[in-house]
Amino acid sequence: MRVSNKAAQFTESVIREMTRQAIRYHAVNLAQGFPDFSAPESVKLAAQQAVAADINQYAITWGAQDFRRAIAQKFQRWQEIEIDPEQEVTACCGATEAMIATLLALVDPGEEVIAFEPFYENHGPDAILSGAAPRYVTLHAPGDPDGEWSFDPVELRAAFSRKTRAIILNTPHNPTGKVFTRGELEMIRDLCVEFDVVAITDEIYEHILYDGARHISVATIEGMRERTVTINSLSKSYSVTGWRVGWAIAPAELTSAIRKVHDFLTVGAAAPLQAAGVVALKIPKKYYEQLAADYAQRRNLLLGALREAGFKAYRPRGAYYIMTDISSFASTCDR
Repeated sequence: MRVSNKAAQFTESVIREMTRQAIRYHAVNLAQGFPDFSAPESVKLAAQQAVAADINQYAITWGAQDFRRAIAQKFQRWQEIEIDPEQEVTACCGATEAMIATLLALVDPGEEVIAFEPFYENHGPDAILSGAAPRYVTLHAPGDPDGEWSFDPVELRAAFSRKTRAIILNTPHNPTGKVFTRGELEMIRDLCVEFDVVAITDEIYEHILYDGARHISVATIEGMRERTVTINSLSKSYSVTGWRVGWAIAPAELTSAIRKVHDFLTVGAAAPLQAAGVVALKIPKKYYEQLAADYAQRRNLLLGALREAGFKAYRPRGAYYIMTDISSFASTCDR
């Protein structure tokens, strides 16, 4: 018996394996991205009330209407783009399903998908599962650990070709913590327009920002509204990573294809948790400011501890991961 060629091209999730090992050996788990504090009380109560109110059957396949409206309204508040919830929003089982549904809907076998590396481990296998060939562009570490990660514009341009169908862009970035600037996004826009490429963005860390960094959604860049799929989730902003409720925002023609694939992948996201999502998405701005401030305090504590322990730890500008360089440990290990 054999497995498919696609499945043979990637390994089991390293993140999930490390989590299992942490549980087995009672270790502190620094591998998987989830918080150790509670979700907002109002959001948890809304989920409980939805279950009690018997919102327990299928919602509309592409998302309950009030949830899709809440997604569109929040996007408009923060990014100043008007979204049609009836034709441009698809609720999915987390950002993870939104990403694979999008790639399966928009990419054909033999085409290429660009991703920046290091990357969130799902992005490479997702491209492979869609039948595409992944092309990687390196994010280079700064010489100063407090500096900015960057890409080489020449390397990025070289990754584009007539085979390129999509570029996956994760900002704020997992795992480097890079927050892409407007100038960088405009550079990516120019290439997407020149080569007729779709940008598929993962923006689940949009509210976890440090040191004055600002999240800019790629869809807001001139010329990108019609060629961007914006993926997001309740998971990180509201500390409900186990709920698996996310969404994809895209032009109507792309959304139609994403909805068809989504339907046959999962049918729909959990109905009572979509109802709770309506409450979450209407939380006032002050909540997000406090969330970022709390994470900044944690970041500073861990960054200091890692550096004190001898790690070359890079200061992230967003998300909640810290990249470290352990090459200096090699001589110690050799001894």
